[in-house]
Amino acid sequence: MTAVEHRPVAGPARTGEPLLRVRNVVQQFTSRGAGGVKGGTVHAVSDVSFDLHPGETLGVVGETGSGKSTLARSVLQSPRPRSGEVIFQGTDLMTLRRRALVEARREMQMVFQDPFGSLNPHWRVTELVEEPLLGYGMRSAAARRGRVGELLDLVGLDPATYGRRRPKELSGGQCQRVAIARAIALNPGLVICDEAVSSLDVLVQAQVLNLFERLRRELGLSYLFISHDLALVKQVSDRVAVMHLGQLAEVGPAESLYRHPRHPYTAALLASIPALAPGAGRARGRSAPLDGEPPSPLEPPSGCRFRTRCPRAETRCAQERPVLREHAPGHLAACHFPL
Repeated sequence: MTAVEHRPVAGPARTGEPLLRVRNVVQQFTSRGAGGVKGGTVHAVSDVSFDLHPGETLGVVGETGSGKSTLARSVLQSPRPRSGEVIFQGTDLMTLRRRALVEARREMQMVFQDPFGSLNPHWRVTELVEEPLLGYGMRSAAARRGRVGELLDLVGLDPATYGRRRPKELSGGQCQRVAIARAIALNPGLVICDEAVSSLDVLVQAQVLNLFERLRRELGLSYLFISHDLALVKQVSDRVAVMHLGQLAEVGPAESLYRHPRHPYTAALLASIPALAPGAGRARGRSAPLDGEPPSPLEPPSGCRFRTRCPRAETRCAQERPVLREHAPGHLAACHFPL
């Protein structure tokens, strides 16, 4: 089975009010250091802004440690960002406290990377899917049972066959379907997928991606889809945001960004995608993969954080931080010397 061909959301869906607006979000952590490693402030997310529209899938890609998962958790206010705005359905989540924030999170759910680790191993499937219904006040046991049955059917699991099983009696793909059923139990508007298929084999990945796409169409979901797999992100996303060391390097329509990357970092990431023929990536005009390790988020470089590995870096790159600028319709890059 192969993943469905994802068709971008039509223009009118993007002209109205965004479902989610993230503005100048900063998330930092204090590291005490250990084993001779220097402590300090970890600059996990630095001044990140983007929009997500109803019915849209925004893919977020980048190397390990680029801040993708921290950005997702910052959207959910878990933990709350140090500064910025996270405006969901017209309400700034940064201003909400306690019960109001809990109610807002009803509309935002998350599917995690490890399907086994995200499910209580002692609970049965019906109990796992029923948990959010109980938490948000569905008192009728009959109504809960009916809803759980509907959800399991929706994700392709027969309630009679799988309802009494525990996670250890399921495959990885089946566990992830249970996690998805739980995530959509409260009819959310936004589902955040944090490496949600990276632990699955290729065939099961395709099946789960097909499920995500079907649910997007049938339930009107919006996705923030986080992954390090660039080929996979292109397959499922309407737009793609590329993160590097806590900042957005490039944002644009998936087709445009993959065909004509504007930021050298994006071009290097695309060059790292394995090709069937040796040198095929370079033949298409892409740069060579990057050498060396990314700088530490404890001490990010001045100016452009990519400059220490960038083949186009000049003096200006060390002195002035580049900001996102539009280089094609809807296609932005933060680079002084874009491709």
